[in-house]
Amino acid sequence: MPLTEHMRQAGVTPKLMKTTQKIKCPRCGLEFSLFQSRAIACVGCKMAALSCEKARCLRCDLEFPISGPLVPGKLGQRNVSVYMNNILDNYYKSVGKKPSR
Repeated sequence: MPLTEHMRQAGVTPKLMKTTQKIKCPRCGLEFSLFQSRAIACVGCKMAALSCEKARCLRCDLEFPISGPLVPGKLGQRNVSVYMNNILDNYYKSVGKKPSR
Protein backbone atom coordinates (compact mmCIF):
# COMPACT_ATOMS: atom_id res chain seq x y z
CA MET A 1 0.00 0.00 0.00
CA PRO A 2 1.52 3.35 -0.99
CA LEU A 3 1.87 6.13 1.55
CA THR A 4 -0.73 8.88 1.25
CA GLU A 5 -0.04 12.49 2.10
CA HIS A 6 -2.18 12.15 5.22
CA MET A 7 -0.09 9.17 6.36
CA ARG A 8 3.14 11.13 5.83
CA GLN A 9 1.77 14.03 7.89
CA ALA A 10 0.93 11.60 10.69
CA GLY A 11 4.56 10.41 10.73
CA VAL A 12 4.16 7.09 8.93
CA THR A 13 7.33 6.11 7.09
CA PRO A 14 8.08 3.39 4.53
CA LYS A 15 10.02 1.49 7.23
CA LEU A 16 7.02 1.58 9.54
CA MET A 17 4.82 0.23 6.74
CA LYS A 18 7.32 -2.62 6.28
CA THR A 19 7.03 -3.63 9.92
CA THR A 20 3.24 -3.94 9.62
CA GLN A 21 3.34 -6.31 6.64
CA LYS A 22 2.32 -9.87 7.45
CA ILE A 23 4.94 -12.60 7.75
CA LYS A 24 4.17 -16.30 8.09
CA CYS A 25 5.63 -18.68 10.65
CA PRO A 26 7.38 -21.55 8.85
CA ARG A 27 6.37 -24.00 11.60
CA CYS A 28 2.70 -23.32 12.43
CA GLY A 29 1.62 -21.04 9.58
CA LEU A 30 0.39 -18.17 11.77
CA GLU A 31 0.47 -14.80 9.99
CA PHE A 32 1.55 -11.79 12.03
CA SER A 33 3.51 -8.57 11.60
CA LEU A 34 7.06 -7.93 12.74
CA PHE A 35 5.65 -5.14 14.87
CA GLN A 36 3.40 -7.62 16.70
CA SER A 37 6.27 -10.04 17.11
CA ARG A 38 8.56 -7.46 18.72
CA ALA A 39 5.86 -5.87 20.85
CA ILE A 40 4.40 -9.14 22.17
CA ALA A 41 6.56 -12.24 21.69
CA CYS A 42 9.99 -10.61 22.02
CA VAL A 43 9.22 -8.50 25.10
CA GLY A 44 11.88 -9.06 27.73
CA CYS A 45 14.27 -10.94 25.44
CA LYS A 46 17.80 -9.60 25.79
CA MET A 47 18.46 -10.20 22.08
CA ALA A 48 15.54 -7.95 21.11
CA ALA A 49 17.29 -5.12 22.95
CA LEU A 50 20.36 -5.77 20.79
CA SER A 51 18.48 -5.40 17.47
CA CYS A 52 17.95 -9.11 16.89
CA GLU A 53 17.41 -9.90 13.23
CA LYS A 54 14.78 -12.57 13.86
CA ALA A 55 11.02 -12.68 14.32
CA ARG A 56 9.36 -14.80 17.00
CA CYS A 57 6.04 -16.51 16.34
CA LEU A 58 3.23 -15.44 18.63
CA ARG A 59 1.76 -18.95 18.71
CA CYS A 60 4.58 -21.52 18.71
CA ASP A 61 7.50 -19.29 19.85
CA LEU A 62 9.72 -20.25 16.89
CA GLU A 63 12.43 -17.72 16.05
CA PHE A 64 13.25 -17.31 12.36
CA PRO A 65 15.12 -14.75 10.21
CA ILE A 66 13.10 -11.80 8.94
CA SER A 67 14.61 -12.12 5.48
CA GLY A 68 12.69 -12.74 2.28
CA PRO A 69 10.13 -10.48 0.66
CA LEU A 70 9.73 -8.41 3.83
CA VAL A 71 13.41 -7.50 4.14
CA PRO A 72 15.85 -8.27 1.33
CA GLY A 73 19.41 -8.95 2.46
CA LYS A 74 21.35 -8.83 5.70
CA LEU A 75 21.64 -5.02 5.74
CA GLY A 76 17.88 -4.69 5.37
CA GLN A 77 17.34 -7.08 8.28
CA ARG A 78 19.63 -5.02 10.48
CA ASN A 79 18.02 -1.71 9.49
CA VAL A 80 14.49 -2.93 10.21
CA SER A 81 15.60 -4.49 13.52
CA VAL A 82 17.22 -1.27 14.72
CA TYR A 83 14.17 0.70 13.59
CA MET A 84 11.79 -1.59 15.51
CA ASN A 85 13.92 -1.32 18.66
CA ASN A 86 13.81 2.47 18.47
CA ILE A 87 10.01 2.46 18.12
CA LEU A 88 9.56 0.16 21.11
CA ASP A 89 12.13 2.02 23.23
CA ASN A 90 10.32 5.30 22.57
CA TYR A 91 6.99 3.71 23.45
CA TYR A 92 8.22 2.28 26.75
CA LYS A 93 9.87 5.58 27.69
CA SER A 94 6.70 7.53 26.89
CA VAL A 95 4.49 5.32 29.08
CA GLY A 96 7.07 4.86 31.81
CA LYS A 97 7.21 1.09 31.53
CA LYS A 98 10.03 -1.39 31.25
CA PRO A 99 9.56 -4.28 28.86
CA SER A 100 9.23 -7.60 30.62
CA ARG A 101 8.03 -11.01 29.67
